[in-house]
Amino acid sequence: MLRRIHVSNKTKKSVIRYRLTKRRAASELKETSQTVLLPVRAAEQTSYSHHNGVAKLNGGFADSAFADNKQRPIHRWVPWIAGFSSEFVRDAFGRYLPNNRTQAAMVLDPFCGVGTTLIEALRAGYNAVGFEINPYAALAARAKCEAAAISPLQLNHYILKFEEHMQKSAAEGDSVSAPEHFRSRIPFFGPHAEVKVLKALRFINRLRVPPIRDLFSLAFGAVMVNVSNYSYEPSLSSRPASGKPTQDDAPVTESIVTKLLAMKSDVAWFRDELQGLPRRPVGRVIPDNFLNALHHLDPSSVDLIVTSPPYLNNYHYVRNTRPQLFWLGFVRKPSELKRLEIENFGKYWQTVRDLENVPLDFEHAGLDRLLAQIRGISVERGSYGGPGWANYAASYFNDTNRFCRVVSQVLKKDGRAVIVVGNSILQGVEIPVDNILSDLAGRHGLTTENIHIVRQKRVGASIVSSSVRQGAKTTAKLYESAVVLRRN
Repeated sequence: MLRRIHVSNKTKKSVIRYRLTKRRAASELKETSQTVLLPVRAAEQTSYSHHNGVAKLNGGFADSAFADNKQRPIHRWVPWIAGFSSEFVRDAFGRYLPNNRTQAAMVLDPFCGVGTTLIEALRAGYNAVGFEINPYAALAARAKCEAAAISPLQLNHYILKFEEHMQKSAAEGDSVSAPEHFRSRIPFFGPHAEVKVLKALRFINRLRVPPIRDLFSLAFGAVMVNVSNYSYEPSLSSRPASGKPTQDDAPVTESIVTKLLAMKSDVAWFRDELQGLPRRPVGRVIPDNFLNALHHLDPSSVDLIVTSPPYLNNYHYVRNTRPQLFWLGFVRKPSELKRLEIENFGKYWQTVRDLENVPLDFEHAGLDRLLAQIRGISVERGSYGGPGWANYAASYFNDTNRFCRVVSQVLKKDGRAVIVVGNSILQGVEIPVDNILSDLAGRHGLTTENIHIVRQKRVGASIVSSSVRQGAKTTAKLYESAVVLRRN
């Protein structure tokens, strides 16, 4: 069911509500200069409560923001702008999985990123599987899942050997080359720092114990931007562009060793966590697109999905990890990056903006109207105006429809999927991603049990013509929702 509504500035200090009476909607329509078509929300549990000091909505979920993970064992290994908090994942387990840890429940994250869902599943005693096409993120998730199998003493041995290696003078042939096709606007590393970086990579490449090599590679990837002439602000940009000076030298050895010592401490903690379980859970990371899930998983084999797909905000996950992908040898030339961009869920605006009119692969009158509205804005700018952004949105929801179909295929009967998504604002037009996801899920045998608002005042990347980035051209606000689906 669709209702035309206006979200006024009165919602600034309250949780967004979309279910309006016809009378109220009609009166607000008289005052608004821009309206969008929105499906009626599945639920309105919006008041706050507190539990153990964590602010929650009535739905019982903690704030989904990833920031708290930066201080938590294992999760803190990699700085990551996307994802959700470990508390949010545990809340989902408490609600939708049995408390009896002897049951071999299967948890799935179709977009596992750096592995938050997988680690929390293993800690709770559940088997876990994640899909991730970004090789650097997949490395992080895999290294975390492997951590409990590593001896802290063994890891300490290799840390000492690494320090010895970095203190020695470089022997002939004891070096590796910078990636041939990696390009940056200014030298990525200062000249003295790059010598140390290449020496560290030489040691890492010689490691013959895969879990140890993964940890060292991840430690390098986690600190390499800190010792470079670039920084995350939060997207990757040069230090001068962020008002910081370039650095000819940097504490490469010290930065890597500090990260490895924190990892060693967390490895010991993780081993203790899992030793108290009645059975040892198994974690697996699959470096493939989730839309190919049935090549790797049996139908109806998953008890619970907890995930957050890439948002409709054009945040470029591949380009933001381009340094790690090149310097760790995951890609060697730009064409390999292009393949990752094309395979990414929802694509990117840059990959589809120049295409002819991208149609929806399914019928949806409300979404068609939104896309037509976007397509008619700034037509004179061509692919940089409404036509290009409409192509991007259509591509995103085509993948969303396919995603819902695969979710329905891999979930067990009465299995649940908790999917965190954010709304978007393109060309000043709000896109209610949660409601559209709910509608598409219903077409594939999935029932929406609830839609919980889990976060507001979200800062968006590449949000076009919104109050977030470019002035008050729309009254719409950004928020995040947890869409809870059940397989019939």
